[in-house]
Amino acid sequence: MLKEKVTALLEEALKEDQSLFLLDYSITADNKIRITLDGDHGVTLQDCMNVSRAIEHNLDREEEDFSLEVASAGAASPIKLPRQYAKNIGRKLEVKTQQDMEFEGKLTEASEDSITLEWKDREPKPIGKGKITVQKKQKIALSDIKEAKVVLKF
Repeated sequence: MLKEKVTALLEEALKEDQSLFLLDYSITADNKIRITLDGDHGVTLQDCMNVSRAIEHNLDREEEDFSLEVASAGAASPIKLPRQYAKNIGRKLEVKTQQDMEFEGKLTEASEDSITLEWKDREPKPIGKGKITVQKKQKIALSDIKEAKVVLKF
């Protein structure tokens, strides 16, 4: 009963701002509601407050006691949805494939079914001694990605 109400209110709140989207949503047995959002342009504190109010103000605590937490995805959270890649174009990603290959590079393209990473690498010269810097590019199907994270620089 509570889950249906919250789901309907959450869907309504997300219709208000089409740039926001749901990453995770759960209700525990003791009515702890947790909602994790992301957005095409990030998620502000105000966005979280708006969604929280839209839900909280339409539920009756007299009817059912609950706690509500609306948060944005953490910067170090793994990327879960194809929509999240587009907003991270230009950032450095660490990607692990289903075949346990690892790539780290700048995300240069993102489509509905693949991403493209680019990075520079040092390789032995084809002729002679020493190394040269080469530009590498790898297209990875989203279905091949086991885990992808944004690499944070400090």
